[in-house]
Amino acid sequence: MSTSLSPERRFEFGKNWASFLDVLDEERIAGSMKSLSKLAGGDLAGRSFLDVGSGSGLSSLAAMRLGVGRVHSFDYDPASVACTRELRRRYFPEDPRWTVERGDALDRDYLIQLGGFDIVYSWGVLHHTGRMWSALENVAARAAPGGRLLLALYRDQGLESRIWTGIKRLYNAHPIGRATVVGVFVPAFVLRGGITDLLRFRDPRKRYREYKSLRGMSRVHDWYDWLGGWPFEVAAAHDVIEFHRRRGFELIRLHEGRGSNRNHEYTFRRTS
Repeated sequence: MSTSLSPERRFEFGKNWASFLDVLDEERIAGSMKSLSKLAGGDLAGRSFLDVGSGSGLSSLAAMRLGVGRVHSFDYDPASVACTRELRRRYFPEDPRWTVERGDALDRDYLIQLGGFDIVYSWGVLHHTGRMWSALENVAARAAPGGRLLLALYRDQGLESRIWTGIKRLYNAHPIGRATVVGVFVPAFVLRGGITDLLRFRDPRKRYREYKSLRGMSRVHDWYDWLGGWPFEVAAAHDVIEFHRRRGFELIRLHEGRGSNRNHEYTFRRTS
């Protein structure tokens, strides 16, 4: 995760991902591989992959498992960098195709020296930088001609987004605020999901078991990521699409978020 704000003002994404590594298994990795392959448009063999805001490192690991030629992973959060390095140590020790380091999506000079990539991937990251549009500018420029840019960004939900901004501020302002937000919303998420499943005659436990097939993630870790994720910005899909069109990208795929899915998911191809 990358940010322009000082460490004491931001959510510690890396600590959340460190505990996620304890539950990472082959089923989650397979789910991430399936999702990434679909987003990237099929075969990744031999292609270069830039993971902007690598977080847990799972997406980078999935890219390696899919046979990419090289992966460069970076994150602003030192604990997230440590998580990514841990996955590299576990699964691809000393493999020169996978490099991991600390970096900032807002540091234009840093991005430029990385060069171009066939696939530039930044999933649920750039809306946490504090300067989302600047980060998007820097990251988009790393896609090579004909390359793909894969993004997930929080959708603008109007008043609801404004309310969540206040909740996130409270979470990050003080330990009491964090305890209050977690104490209210985690039970509410559990209860809402349980009631929904029971009304549909589904086993409520399935929503947690099956969630790992969705990019390999953990529903509970994603809850904490959502509640605490700060800085926090949102964008309307048409603004994101027009922003990239003016920079030589065409939209290949848009998956619009609905309900509790607060992200719009974009696949762009660089045409010039």
